[in-house]
Amino acid sequence: MNVLLKSIAAATIAWAAVVSLPHLSAQNAAPQGARPPRPQVTVGSQGPMPVHAKFTEQQIENGGTLFLQNCAFCHGKDASGGESGPDLTRSKVVSGDKEGEGIGQVVRNGRLDKGMPRFNLGDSEILSLVGFIHSQQDKAMSQSGNRKGVDESDLHTGNAEAGKKYFETTGGCVKCHSATGDLAKVASRYSGLQLLEQMLYPRQAKATVSVKTASGQSYDGPLEYKDEFHIGMKDSFGMYHSWPVSAVTFKVSNPAEQHVEIMSRYTDKDMHDVLAYIQTLK
Repeated sequence: MNVLLKSIAAATIAWAAVVSLPHLSAQNAAPQGARPPRPQVTVGSQGPMPVHAKFTEQQIENGGTLFLQNCAFCHGKDASGGESGPDLTRSKVVSGDKEGEGIGQVVRNGRLDKGMPRFNLGDSEILSLVGFIHSQQDKAMSQSGNRKGVDESDLHTGNAEAGKKYFETTGGCVKCHSATGDLAKVASRYSGLQLLEQMLYPRQAKATVSVKTASGQSYDGPLEYKDEFHIGMKDSFGMYHSWPVSAVTFKVSNPAEQHVEIMSRYTDKDMHDVLAYIQTLK
């Protein structure tokens, strides 16, 4: 889910936290050929702080609220990343952004190939979001300590009833899925980010194919092979069949591709709501 934005703290160049080497007198000089002691750095020290615009405390606070609602879903509530969303405090887009020109573009356009939808936010909302993300990056780069991931509670932000309605109507999910069939107890098998990943892009979902030969025989089963010349599949007995594509008619159904296609229609609210509904299927 995915999503992105970084917070802004003060807009000045900060110096990197590097401890100077102690001055050595000739009497205490290191033996010739020995390496000088290595400078100490904190875990959070990553070089000079990025330069960006200044944001008010109110903007950062508002941005934090927006981030929690829209971005913590994948990137963690502190923007330090999760299993499905990258660590924004280490993002090159965020580091190169000055006043939203980079972050805003990603938010508005999304990154559908990576599972991130577009977000329909106003200019002032995006600016606040940018402020929050920059502030989180500043904080992460100036402090030592371990980064946190995405807590499961970060994902409990949608409306399950609205998600059920979207699932059964607008989203068209019931064409392939059933709450009492393939998705029965799915929230018992997966939780947190694993459940989100299954919803957005079920990588293990296998494509199927329906093949009809020139003699009128029909075959249905898992797709095992396909290129521009041949197509292969296994029937219900596990036997492998293949044909030249020019000799048969066939139709491939790939569930994962259908999940990618729906990403362009999801709003951030839709995504949160559908996940909230799926979380009830235990």
